[in-house]
Amino acid sequence: MKLASFNVENLFLRARALNNETFAEGREILKAQADINRILGKQRYTAADKSKIIELLDQLGLKKSDDSKFAILRQNRGHLVKRSGGEITVVADGRSDWIGWVDLVVEQVNESATRNTARVIVDIDADVLGVVEAESRPALVRFSNYVLPAVAGKPYDHIMLVDGNDERGIDVGLMTRNKFDILSIVSHVDDADEDGTIFSRDCAQYEVSTANGNRLIVLINHFKSKGFGSFASSNAKRKRQASRVATIYRQIRQQHDYIAIIGDFNDTPDSDPISPLFHQTGLKDISEIPGFDDDGRPGTYKNGTASNKIDYILLSPALFDKATAGGIFRKGVWGGKNGKLFPHYPEITKQAEAASDHAAIWAELDI
Repeated sequence: MKLASFNVENLFLRARALNNETFAEGREILKAQADINRILGKQRYTAADKSKIIELLDQLGLKKSDDSKFAILRQNRGHLVKRSGGEITVVADGRSDWIGWVDLVVEQVNESATRNTARVIVDIDADVLGVVEAESRPALVRFSNYVLPAVAGKPYDHIMLVDGNDERGIDVGLMTRNKFDILSIVSHVDDADEDGTIFSRDCAQYEVSTANGNRLIVLINHFKSKGFGSFASSNAKRKRQASRVATIYRQIRQQHDYIAIIGDFNDTPDSDPISPLFHQTGLKDISEIPGFDDDGRPGTYKNGTASNKIDYILLSPALFDKATAGGIFRKGVWGGKNGKLFPHYPEITKQAEAASDHAAIWAELDI
């Protein structure tokens, strides 16, 4: 059987702030939206809170209107602000005075990019495919049923996605072929420690039966990015996530031999934040298998350098012993500032048409 992981960067709809040519252009919008919603959730707004709310609304383009290019202020009951004479005042004293929040504006993903994402998935031809940054289960189903056949592929038989903790619609899901049934699903969206909720998205846990009658446990992850937030806080969040996944893995190992931890970890294997997975579990990276095909570039993101190795398939020792091949599928990736470094589908002439800026990673398993 073939197992793969692919960051699809949304299929049909994506937050407009994420659709800029570079992530840096949208970083401040994403941070402002996250910051303001944290403040809006407070029971009481201090004078400092109200000043910060106005500052963030201005940054989001919402000082004069509830709608802007990148964000929407939803005031569903009661009012957060009053606008008069070009001035804006926070009139709510806390969460109990109004119901609402700030959403990000979404827009359609480039149609060529969606088709090229489908081409990658068809060419990989995985029996079990973990997807990262998919907006919803209905979107995955539509993509499978209509877009895959349009590029000479066939729909997947089983598709599942559980909404995670990210408000931007970048969740993790699983697609499997016939004879690879999804037997059970466990979500870890509510896992928490003394610092609060652990997972930025989810650590989605699936039990899959294989065509040979074995059981495979797949944990799909998308760890905290380095995109916004301080360097220290982002690292701390990823370490909490990696530590929790390591604990979940050790618990599962008591009952199952075949376990794969896959997805976008947003850090390199030698980094401290994800070290719990590499030094406290006995998990093996598929890239360690003899003959692993990485085209001489160990990274999976953008130009594929070692500093961009952030997508993984980690296998339990028993499952690693069953691995017969593996590799990184780069076709369709836009290579960052160096442009088109890799073989491309004909339609890709610019970054917006690329399948993703992440390469897919795959493993052949004899189970």
